[in-house]
Amino acid sequence: MNDAIGFVLPDEVEAVVEGVEAFTRAEVIPRWERHHELLEDVRQRYDDRGRYVDEVVAIIREIRMASAAAGYFNLAVPESMGGGGLGHLAYYAAWERIYHLCGGANWLAQFTISHWAFGPSKVLERVSDRARVDVLPGMMAGETMMCFGMSEPDAGSDATRIRTRAVPDGDGWRLSGRKIWTTHVPIAQWIIVLAVTDPERAAARRGGISAFLVPTDAEGFAVEQIIRMWGEPGGPEAESVFDEVRVEPWQLVGDLHEGFAIGLSGVSLGRIYNSARSVGLSRWAIEKSVAYSLQREAFGHRIADYQGVSFPLADCATEIHAAHLLGLNAATLLDAGHRAIKELSMAKAFSVQAGLRSIERAMQTHGAMGFTNELGLAEAYHTIRSINVADGTNEILARTIFQRMLGGDLAM
Repeated sequence: MNDAIGFVLPDEVEAVVEGVEAFTRAEVIPRWERHHELLEDVRQRYDDRGRYVDEVVAIIREIRMASAAAGYFNLAVPESMGGGGLGHLAYYAAWERIYHLCGGANWLAQFTISHWAFGPSKVLERVSDRARVDVLPGMMAGETMMCFGMSEPDAGSDATRIRTRAVPDGDGWRLSGRKIWTTHVPIAQWIIVLAVTDPERAAARRGGISAFLVPTDAEGFAVEQIIRMWGEPGGPEAESVFDEVRVEPWQLVGDLHEGFAIGLSGVSLGRIYNSARSVGLSRWAIEKSVAYSLQREAFGHRIADYQGVSFPLADCATEIHAAHLLGLNAATLLDAGHRAIKELSMAKAFSVQAGLRSIERAMQTHGAMGFTNELGLAEAYHTIRSINVADGTNEILARTIFQRMLGGDLAM
């Protein structure tokens, strides 16, 4: 129970969030502690190609499977797929609790609940009957993993510039193209690929893009290179290529030429996730900073007694409180059937920007200690700086907000 929030979670949501916290304490945090040296040390975490070593992949899989067995991994997956069907509010509240608890260093936490781009979600609600039998059970159990291939070297924020093509071949297609920034493609068994199937419609922005479910061991598919960031020797992001990959009719997801909407539905879930992640990490960081300010002394006083420390932390707390309310509101509107395009854009943009300011302030409060691996603030900074771009940059979100306002949506 958060005494600062007047919004009361429904009983079933509160129960699930409490259960997720108990699971995280029992299964996720102990694994992090047992394998701390392997998971934190980038020299051990990645192989010479920049990919997770097999032991790390096995630990990630253990988390997914343990959470699925406990009933939390699929909590927001639609009931039609065999999931909990709890919706956006439960998704937001559970993720916020996880990141508030685990903080910046414990990156294993991201596998506690199925993320739309890493596992089952409403993105897969319209797979074929064969995929429901052959593919979904493994994902729902956490045994297998998927990734989502939408971004391309020339198609980032403007995803309608997708150049990957699926050309008819008998009763199926041949898929050719290149994808970039595909998270976890090096360890996934499946990838959803957005590809142009009707160039004329795609050029006119009237559809023409389809979604396909492709195994990552398909002939003609290859992970070309790991995208290294933040000075690390490896990472989960990669660039991959499709060279005449054969795609069968059962691998089509949803309707032909209407796959772009599937990608947008996933991005909406991602905005809920990143809003919650920013708030949770920021609360963790500010709490650490307040505790530190009470014990650290300078010039004969606790640093908490200096306005240069206390006022910025108060400002951060105010912003994070507002971000928390924005996220809860957007999730509630979505669960009530509203599109909430403006409100979700506001929640994500404000949360990640406020989160970045909060983490930076927490690092400044700790002085040089704030940069150390030990505290996890640097890892949190990298995370939140990255998600100021993921699932819609702040600039794209601002554009979306104002477009809704120009269209007459001035409710605030």
